[in-house]
Amino acid sequence: MEKPVFIVNGFLDSGKTTFIKETLSDPQFLSGGRLLIIQCEEGEEELDEVALSQKGVSVITVEEQSQLTGEFLNGLEIYYNPHMILIEMNGMWNMDEMMELDYPESWVPSQIISMIDGTTVESYLTNMKKMILDLVRYSDLIIVNRCDDNTNRTLIRRSIKPVNRKAQIIYDRADGKESDPDEIEVPYDLNSDYLEITDDDYGIWYMDCMDRPKEYRGKTVHFLGMLYFSPKFPKGYCVPGRMAMTCCAADIAFIGMLCKVPAVVDASLLKSRAWVWVTAEIRIEYQKEYQGMGPVLYATKFEKAEEPEEKTVYFT
Repeated sequence: MEKPVFIVNGFLDSGKTTFIKETLSDPQFLSGGRLLIIQCEEGEEELDEVALSQKGVSVITVEEQSQLTGEFLNGLEIYYNPHMILIEMNGMWNMDEMMELDYPESWVPSQIISMIDGTTVESYLTNMKKMILDLVRYSDLIIVNRCDDNTNRTLIRRSIKPVNRKAQIIYDRADGKESDPDEIEVPYDLNSDYLEITDDDYGIWYMDCMDRPKEYRGKTVHFLGMLYFSPKFPKGYCVPGRMAMTCCAADIAFIGMLCKVPAVVDASLLKSRAWVWVTAEIRIEYQKEYQGMGPVLYATKFEKAEEPEEKTVYFT
């Protein structure tokens, strides 16, 4: 029998325990059988272990990440024989190591939920960006709680989405009101059929177009890019793009979209690392490079360009 493993992470007092208590109050969640909670951090909120034991919930405490060995986890499987496992993780622990845990054969990683305090997230993203991005890099669901009308959703989304496109971001208001859908702000007029993408806007455009391709279908874009060719691409295609940095120098990577080369073009431009001004229409197609549907550029013009003084672009 497969036993789902849920990880709830976040920094101290980000609302992890409160979220877990609210989840356990739902009878449907516990209808699957015995639950084992591995609690790796204790904040102001506490779990009532006596009351939970009456519901078939066992709670154990782990103080060091090094304790989470395969032998230790197999011992928990034998002793508790849980039907579900929930790990309340210490937000300062290494998420890369958590992804490599040696689980018992029946334990199946199912969902990673990250809790973020909306009152402090902007400070974290401004001063300790790498720390918070490392926290959410593998998350399936990100809950930004204690939000209000001043919560900078644009900053949050632009910071998180480049490192984790699949994550769903939910904003939980402090006043209990229903949160509005995630409003997306872009620095250009998305109602226009022609988009001039500056170097400052390239990272934002790339991220939003990959995330919401239907919003860009049929639009014409103009931007400066460096061409990349590969025998793995379909014949007559390349990728114009830029080197982009999300957080620090270690995160710099080439980003770009698959592009059909113009029907008429100067052959001297068709080489990797050539700098060109690209004019192209955005279409939505299935491509194996995307492993599904995604934006594909149909270039109408490549124009020779000078290599820019600043070759790296940014997402914020």
